[in-house]
Amino acid sequence: MEFPRLSDARMLERLAPPDGPVAMVLDTDTYNEIDDQFALTYALLSQDRLDLQSVYAAPFHNERSDGPGDGMRRSYEEIARVLDRMGRPAEGFAFSGSNGYLPAAEEPRRSPAAQNLVERAMADREGPLYVAAIGAITNVASALLIEPRIVERIVLVWVAGQPHSWRSASDFNLKQDMYASRFVFDCGVPLVHIPCRGAAELLKTTAAELDRYARGRGPIGDYLCDIYGEAVGDRFAASRIIWDLSAIAWLIEPGWVPTDVVHAPMLTDRCTWSLSNARHFMREATSVNRDAVFGDLFRKLADSAGGAARDS
Repeated sequence: MEFPRLSDARMLERLAPPDGPVAMVLDTDTYNEIDDQFALTYALLSQDRLDLQSVYAAPFHNERSDGPGDGMRRSYEEIARVLDRMGRPAEGFAFSGSNGYLPAAEEPRRSPAAQNLVERAMADREGPLYVAAIGAITNVASALLIEPRIVERIVLVWVAGQPHSWRSASDFNLKQDMYASRFVFDCGVPLVHIPCRGAAELLKTTAAELDRYARGRGPIGDYLCDIYGEAVGDRFAASRIIWDLSAIAWLIEPGWVPTDVVHAPMLTDRCTWSLSNARHFMREATSVNRDAVFGDLFRKLADSAGGAARDS
């Protein structure tokens, strides 16, 4: 399959950090963990910077689902629960994704999510459509395979995998659909990769912090506290990583998620990176300003509930 190839100059232009409001969609395995709900909430609360146009349910398979399709359906239902607590209808805004992973290399899974992404990407606008992906990359890879021209019209921001210098590329998001994961590193789509180690893993919070700054900040603030409490329980001195906030944070303020321009690595069959300076450019995140990100989220929760964030 032939894909448009961006020149180095055009790729670097696309990879420039956004400096104003952006149009975006969010692809999320929302029921897999609790961090996706925080990311969706953060995006919806950031309308001054983000025009969130659609939300897509991504497949996943772990102990919280009976298979990728079941994980996708549970994620769609969880998206609807978050939207309901924020007074946002799901109809025409949230879309079901793939019922499974790519069956073979460069063979798409058609779904309402993939079709909507193609339509959104091909619509007339100034600047690219940013695709924040915080789960398995099946829906996004499928859209690119269905309509290769969108490689010139989107910027993908994906939380997955490990730093390119790490001994293994593997994490939950990346290893689920290896065909799709390998494809997005190979196809030449402008990509901002936010790895887990050294970047997304810095976004830790605690029950005490959430109870102080999110509890009582509207139905969604209480919901985030409740799902966090269910996940963490009453463990002593416990914290939990809210990985997926990192993708939203980069779109809001790229300085909070520093990135370097690098050459795209190749993802091997052993789920390791193979590096080559002959490859196209992309961005790789190297850190996250944890306090700035959570501070912004807590202030926006307070503002949305008509109150002030204590100690802000």
